[in-house]
Formats: sequence, C-alpha cells, structure tokens
Amino acid sequence: MRFRTPLPRRVTLRARLTLIYGGLFLVAGIVLLGTVYMLFNQQLTSKTKVITIGRPTSATDVMYGPSSAALLDAEQAERWMKQQQSTLHEAATTSMLLLGGIVLVVVGGAAAGFGWLVTGRVLAPLHQVTETARRIAAAPAADRGLHERIALRGPDDEVKDLADTFDVMIERLDRSFDGQRRFVANASHELRTPLTLGRALVELAMHRKSASEDVKQLGENLLEINTRHERLIVGLLLLAGSENEITERLPVDLADVLNHVVAQCAPEAGQAGIEITEHAGEALTLGDALLLERMVHNLVENGVRHNAKEGGWVRATSRVRADGRAEVEVSNSGPTVPPYELPALFEPFRRLGAERMVTAKGAGLGLSIVRSVARAHGGEVAARPRAGGGLVVTVSLPGGGGSG
Repeated sequence: MRFRTPLPRRVTLRARLTLIYGGLFLVAGIVLLGTVYMLFNQQLTSKTKVITIGRPTSATDVMYGPSSAALLDAEQAERWMKQQQSTLHEAATTSMLLLGGIVLVVVGGAAAGFGWLVTGRVLAPLHQVTETARRIAAAPAADRGLHERIALRGPDDEVKDLADTFDVMIERLDRSFDGQRRFVANASHELRTPLTLGRALVELAMHRKSASEDVKQLGENLLEINTRHERLIVGLLLLAGSENEITERLPVDLADVLNHVVAQCAPEAGQAGIEITEHAGEALTLGDALLLERMVHNLVENGVRHNAKEGGWVRATSRVRADGRAEVEVSNSGPTVPPYELPALFEPFRRLGAERMVTAKGAGLGLSIVRSVARAHGGEVAARPRAGGGLVVTVSLPGGGGSG
C-alpha cells in the first residue's frame, strides 16, 4: 500500500505578515535587553568596586564580618566584600534577565496579537475581492454572476485600485456576454422570417396542379433543407434562453418527462431499427418543464442518432440518488467513442463523424443544450464511454425539495 505524502498547508499572507513584524519585534527586544544588560553590568561593577584595605597596623585594626561574634582582619574583610559583591551581581543579573525575558515574551505576544488584528483589518478588502471572485467562479454558467461588483469603500490606496480594476473588468465581461446572448437571439429571430416565407413559397409551388415531378422532388429537397435550418435556429434560441437565470421553478417529475419523450422519439427509432427501453422511476426536481423536456429529448434523440446501424438500442432511466438528487441517465450502443473526444461533444456545433450517424444529421447543438439546461437548473452533466461502444450520459439535478 502506498501512502501519499500530505501537502504542506499554505501559510496565509496575514500569518506571514504577523510572523515578520512579530519576529522583528522580538529581535529588537533581544538586542535592547542585551544592551541594557551590558550597561547594567558596567555600572554595577563600577559602583560596587571595593576599595583595597591595607594590612592591619595595630590590634584595633579589625572589622566585623557577617557574624557579629567573629572579628575579621583587613584581608579577610576584603575577601568577604568581594564575595558579597559577586553574590549581589549574580542576583541582580538573574533578576533582570528573568523579569526582562518574561516582559519581552508578554509584550511580544501582545504585539503579535495586536498585529494580527491590525493585519486582518488591512487585508479585509482583499478578502472581499477574493469572496466576490470566488462567487463568480462558482456560478453554474460562465456568464452567471457577472452582475456582482465589489464596490469597495475605503481609503484611496492600492487595494482600492485593485478592486476598482476588478469591477471594470467584470463589467466589460458582463456587457460582452450580454451582447453575445442578444445577438444570438436577435439573429435567430430574424432568420426565422425568411425561412418561414421560403417554406410557404416552396409548398405553394409544389401543390400547384401544373407542378411537374421534378418540381415536386426539388420542393421536397428544399423543404428538408429548410427544416434543418429551422431546427438549427430553434436550437440557437433554446441555447440562448437556457443561459438565462430561471426565476420561476415548479415541481417536475422527470419520470413523466421521460415517458413523454420516449413516446415522441419511438417513430424515428423504429425507422432506424433501434429499440428504446425506459425505466422511469420517480425523480422530482424544481425547474422549467419545457426546458427539462428539451434536455431529456436531446439526450434520447442523441442516443438514437449516434447508434449502431443494425440492432442498436437506447436505455433511458430516471431515479433518485442516495443524496436526494434527481438523475436521468441515457445509454446507447454504437461506435466506440475515445475519451479525449468527450469534452468536445458538449461544445456547440461539435459532433462526431458522419459515419457514426444512423438517422438524419442534427445541428450539433444537442449535448450543448443539455449542459446549458442542466447548469441553469443548478445541475451537472457527465458522459463516459460505454464498454463495447456507445455513450452513457448522466444528468444530475437538485431534488424536488430544493436540496442537493
């Protein structure tokens, strides 16, 4: 068994600043304490210097020692005085170092704690910038949450410059994404009008009594092309709409949605010789029923179209996970899909090669719409290659109680 070495814990900027100036304070205190000790030692030595006492010249040249019963001569008195001086010096030095060290530790700890509080106040604007950036990055879609601003209040310093620059950047991104959504929606709406007009003119020409077989055949081809273009425009509209925030969420049972979608896709699957099997278990969620229906429809339709040419199958399942989240899973047979191609399948207008298609070609928006709808509902989508060929696509959404 291999044990993974735990990564070292990151030291925050606040802790580093506290350690830096706390350490500088302790170093300065130690230098100050050492200087005071040297001066104290010098003064104590000079003040307590014993004047040398000469030898006694008479019997009365004596001195009282530490005991009142003992009489000392001048030489003994000098030795006793030096001993007292040494004892006093050691006691004073020990007292100064001990008390000075205690005071240094207490004052250093208080300075570090005070510095921690001051550093917290100084770095509070940076924490505000970090929290805003984290909320924007955690948004379910790339453009979700760009309406947030830091709007930092405080002194005009480098931190405020950083926050204001961040706000300007987010505002420009917000305008860019919003303009992109409006462009897609407006372009899709504008393209619908000529397509509708073209369909009407083609149908009118086809249904004339004088229309030849060549005209009717050409009309059918044009109607098929027109239908593909209409499907592309509907997909663009749905993709642009699913990126918006869903304000009204209603209870939706994914089992009912799955039953309805399988019934709709059954004719196309039957024509292609593909069998659809459903296991619709109750799976309640909150959201927009039409968008959820389109999401499940794209999953099943994608499973039918990207399948084996003979004897293919599609299995669609809805259920509730152990953590309470609602889940829809669609698996299908078909050609082997390399794992490195999976991320590209969720991008607009990206699809596998034409040889993998068994029915009419799509617009390449199926799974990208699935991902957008899932993210708009606070969910996630994952795909993995199936052993033996095909895909397994799973969509997980918050449960009907709004949890998860």
